[in-house]
Amino acid sequence: METDLTWLLLKGGHTIRDRHHKNDPVVWGDCPTHAVLIEHPEGRILWDTGVPRDWEQRWAPTGFHDFFPVREPSDGPGYLDSSLAQLELTPDDIDILVLSHLHFDHAANAKMFDNGKTRIIANSKEIEGALGIEGYSQGAHILSDYDGLKFDAVSGDAEIVPGVSVIETPGHTWGTMSLQIDLPKEGTKIFTSDAVYLGESWGPPAVGAAIVWDNLAWLESVEKLRSIADKTGAEVIFGHDAEQAKTLRYAPNGYYS
Repeated sequence: METDLTWLLLKGGHTIRDRHHKNDPVVWGDCPTHAVLIEHPEGRILWDTGVPRDWEQRWAPTGFHDFFPVREPSDGPGYLDSSLAQLELTPDDIDILVLSHLHFDHAANAKMFDNGKTRIIANSKEIEGALGIEGYSQGAHILSDYDGLKFDAVSGDAEIVPGVSVIETPGHTWGTMSLQIDLPKEGTKIFTSDAVYLGESWGPPAVGAAIVWDNLAWLESVEKLRSIADKTGAEVIFGHDAEQAKTLRYAPNGYYS
């Protein structure tokens, strides 16, 4: 995605603008979102599902299509279906799908995995809140992205399989989760999702953003992640950091072990 970065970092007194005004004096830039594939002895796990190919039509009723337009990069990973195909995989090859939360840039392709085989995990508070909205959408939750799915709800911090855990980090939404992966060779990685958007958000001190459901809970979640990272020596991978994204390894040629 692209966006006015004021959405992600309330700093400097900028005014949020849409794509029709992106050439005005404004901090407009890339806003990547991650999908993480984990090959594990107990199954193949996918973390988040990215944005949909029909983003413009699907997001138009919310107005966010003008604030978060999507362009497929000329190199590196693109939409989820083509990224899986590069690995000779389909949604049926995914044993567990873990959704950090149910916003339109993380859960938009969740119904690709409604196949009777893939276990779909989300936080219990996120499920309750997201299914309780009325109408087409509320904020960045679009009901049609996930309604009708059979969720396996988790609460608090939970180990999904040995070495792969979710960390409850609310604040951005009711039940945002982060992902902790303890790799045998390269140590611990923490994928914050939208619990922390950017390296600049991380601080210390932590710097808030425009899209936050509960500012106090968000700040507590950042400090919780910082404590875990300090104890484990983890590399922290932020949810939408374009500069950090340039340094990461991507499938099909890159991986972490």
